[in-house]
Amino acid sequence: MHNEQIKILTTSLKRLSRRGATKQLVNIIRKTHVADLSIAFKELSPYNRERLFKLMKDPVQIGQLFSLLDESLFLEFVKNVEFNKLVEIFDHMPSDDAAYLLNLLDEELSDQILSKMQKEESDNVEQLMSYGEDTAGSLMVTDFIALEEDVVAKDVIQALQNKYLDVEMPFYIYVVDSYGKLVGVSSLRQLVVVPPEKPLREFMATDLVIVKPYTDREEVAKLVARYDYLAVPVVDDDAKIVGIVTVDDVIDILHEAATEDILKMAGVGEEYIETQTVFRGTRIRLPWLFASFLGGVAAFFIIGGFEEELARFTTLAAFIPVIMGMGGNIGTQSSTIVVRGIATGRIDLSDFSRVVLKELAVGMILGVIYGVFIGIIAKLTFVSEPFSMALAFSVGLAIIASMSIAALVGSMVPLCFERFNIDPAVATGPFVTTSIDIVSVYCYFMIANHLLIL
Repeated sequence: MHNEQIKILTTSLKRLSRRGATKQLVNIIRKTHVADLSIAFKELSPYNRERLFKLMKDPVQIGQLFSLLDESLFLEFVKNVEFNKLVEIFDHMPSDDAAYLLNLLDEELSDQILSKMQKEESDNVEQLMSYGEDTAGSLMVTDFIALEEDVVAKDVIQALQNKYLDVEMPFYIYVVDSYGKLVGVSSLRQLVVVPPEKPLREFMATDLVIVKPYTDREEVAKLVARYDYLAVPVVDDDAKIVGIVTVDDVIDILHEAATEDILKMAGVGEEYIETQTVFRGTRIRLPWLFASFLGGVAAFFIIGGFEEELARFTTLAAFIPVIMGMGGNIGTQSSTIVVRGIATGRIDLSDFSRVVLKELAVGMILGVIYGVFIGIIAKLTFVSEPFSMALAFSVGLAIIASMSIAALVGSMVPLCFERFNIDPAVATGPFVTTSIDIVSVYCYFMIANHLLIL
């Protein structure tokens, strides 16, 4: 339904732009959510994009649009914005979004914008820009509510109504002691159900989940997802709160991390196809396909090594695809489960034996089930041949061996990669399936060689 609405919006913008209906275009821009506008902008031609962008006057709306656009589109729009207007836009942005976008600009232009921004906002943005790109510090919002523990509930509510009107996301009231150290937190719900004269120290939660500015952002995302928080406080080495990471940023992190893992698992890099050049896409995929190429060559030599057996029992060749396919599929399933478990924090190195043995057991059970099915098919298909029973056992045992080994390899490799601080996502796809194909073919012919010859 939402996709249909975006299509209608895009079509309307194109039609009105073609007719030169400026008033109607301004109306649509004013009433449409910026998230929908950002999607529609991608579908428009550069000329129409520029024309519509010039009709946007609200610096807050433009700032929101900038934060939602792809990097290439953002840089395209920046070129068409007057410098003073650009400064105004960044002044009205949340500090975390401003820091992220300024890092995308040329250093000289970025410095010029910072020098012209309001001092307080500029200082906040520069502080965020000083942190590493993948840290909590680079994501945190410096607008938050922090009050001392002896402030009573009614005064907290009054402060919210008068002093903290501009706070972007007032999810929680953070409580500090007389030294400014974070000692507790209260939700807004808790605040409105307690007696007006009750001080924060008496109803605040003291079991805090905190992160440091240099904590990896994916670790922050895992904490928010695990505890269902709307925000996590960021504290410095003196336990003083310096910012919060909000749930909207966490959703972006989880989305990016999941996409990155999927692309890595497929062996196609970390970027969307629309952001890659032909040369870069080729260069990224080349080494992974080379791994598949080597695996295919290895399988060729293995099969060639059993040329005599194949000449005598040509029916063996008919079952090679199914044996390799079943092994490859369960290997990819196991590795995907383990990689995702590692990424979400549900699996760590201490679970090595439990996870590997569990996947091995699953692989063996499935191998037995499908081994029996395919063995029966082999027996019935070649029932008139004197070697049909030996062939059925060969195919069945090969399926069991292939699927068991595949599950073992698929679960072990990502955990081993994690142990040596190598991204486990690269362990799937071509790496796992290629190695399993080689092992599957070898096991099949070794089993067949013993059963059929003997």
